[in-house]
Amino acid sequence: MDKNLAEKKSSSFPERRRQARQTAMQALYQWEINKSDITLIENQFIQREHFQKVDAEYFKEILHGVVLEINNIDNYIKRYIDRDITELDPVELTVARVAVYEFLKRPDVPYKVILNEALESAKKFGAQEGHKFINGVLDKVAREVRHLEIKH
Repeated sequence: MDKNLAEKKSSSFPERRRQARQTAMQALYQWEINKSDITLIENQFIQREHFQKVDAEYFKEILHGVVLEINNIDNYIKRYIDRDITELDPVELTVARVAVYEFLKRPDVPYKVILNEALESAKKFGAQEGHKFINGVLDKVAREVRHLEIKH
């Protein structure tokens, strides 16, 4: 059996996407904390054993897309927070950045999917009540950038 076909059969599309988001979030967290070269971080994550369960192309798109669009993404986040962006928990900031990137650049992915995935990541990796903060910010960003989708 073709290796790619075997991988697709072993893990569902939504699960591979979920893994891509979470892996990109972890890599972006490392980038935020260490300020290391994003390509080096990408290579470290690709070498990990579990990476075979990740939608690799989606991981790379999110990883590099967030870095390229960081100022635009952060401007959306800044509109809906009551403190300086540098004061945000790095996990919450990274989760928000991944979601805002997807809101802006992936209109093929329903906003509810993006929001739910972000909340799950915040619950899994963030502070105990961090998902509530993330929900509030991302709900407002979604209403701004996905207003046509939300109306329907």
